[in-house]
Amino acid sequence: MNQVSGRTKWLGLVGWLAVSFVAAAFGAVASVHAGEFYQSLARPGWAPPGWLFGPVWSVLYTLMGISAWLVWVRRGFTGARTALVVFLAQLIANGLWSWLFFAWHKGWLSFSEVILLWAMILCTVVLFWRVRRSAGVLLLPYLAWVSFACALCFATWRLNTQLFG
Repeated sequence: MNQVSGRTKWLGLVGWLAVSFVAAAFGAVASVHAGEFYQSLARPGWAPPGWLFGPVWSVLYTLMGISAWLVWVRRGFTGARTALVVFLAQLIANGLWSWLFFAWHKGWLSFSEVILLWAMILCTVVLFWRVRRSAGVLLLPYLAWVSFACALCFATWRLNTQLFG
């Protein structure tokens, strides 16, 4: 049942995109010196260049906002409370990872947290999929990227144990 319509629907899109990009900004504050830190690390040969992360995350945050909006349009916040609360929780976990890895240099914790983030994203995909299949599909690139990030985080941490507390 569609609970959101008209002008509210489009303001909602702006709102959900804003929520996603606020989470991005939270992580970006911790990543101010990420480029320098990333370059200083020993990385596996399959690690992407540092410049790639910004564009990829910009696309992913946009997809996240649109995905949440699709769920919200279909059921409203009350009708999709669990799915949207899990979505918001995983956004917080997403931003926290940047603090653990780039700001606080906590390798083990950042790896453990990215595994938790992956599980939260998977839960969000399933919950969104049940409300609106296209909303779940839009999160699949995010799940794939964080799957890759799990492996990269682990490998980078293991190659740089002397730099991580």
